Amino acid sequence: MAANMSVQNIQGSPWSLQGPWRRVAYVGLYEAIAIVAATAGLSALSGQGAAHSGVVAVVSSAIAICWNVVWNHLFEMWEARQATRGRGIGRRIAHAIGMEGGLVFMLVPLFAWWFKVSLWEALVMDIGLLLFFLVYTFVFNWSFDRIFGLPRSAQ
Repeated sequence: MAANMSVQNIQGSPWSLQGPWRRVAYVGLYEAIAIVAATAGLSALSGQGAAHSGVVAVVSSAIAICWNVVWNHLFEMWEARQATRGRGIGRRIAHAIGMEGGLVFMLVPLFAWWFKVSLWEALVMDIGLLLFFLVYTFVFNWSFDRIFGLPRSAQ
């Protein structure tokens, strides 16, 4: 039997966050971990040092922060109109694919330019990171909701 990964109602939690503070906490925690992981991954995938890869990881993080704010706003607007409340596995997968899919279009040209590689090589690098980040995004979002409760849009 599959485990129930839906987070229903954790409103009694002293850690419950809503509104802008929820987004600030989410983005800050997510991107801090992401910069460390992306630096290591890009360094390994490009053969360049951590300092060189770290710069593009920070720039990628800034791009991801902007996209994250836009994507989560759009996703929560859509989610608020849905009859089914909560965030089951299907909704979480859709959220992760939308977030990471949007980043592919923004980051591949950046990687090609920064690492002086072809768009194809940059895409391969991004796919490596994408595979990591699809899992990371899913686990992070599920964990974040378990700790801080669901946003109002999912209640």
